[in-house]
Amino acid sequence: MANIKSSKKRVKVNAAKTARNKAFNSELKTTIKKANAAIEENSSDKTVVVRAAVKKIDQAAAKGILHRNTASRKKSALDRKLSA
Repeated sequence: MANIKSSKKRVKVNAAKTARNKAFNSELKTTIKKANAAIEENSSDKTVVVRAAVKKIDQAAAKGILHRNTASRKKSALDRKLSA
């Protein structure tokens, strides 16, 4: 553990940010899996589910959790699966 007061604070802040990012990333992965499942099952609400997944991907890119190119690639893959 760090001795300096500012270092102790950095450790706490980094732990909080890591937890928040981890939770968001987990939720993002779940949303993408649901969208892929909806596309494969050809469910009636697949466009709504995919739209929600794309929104979640955009939010992750805006927060810096995903790189913008990674976000773009994930959205493109969902769109390709949906239109195929």
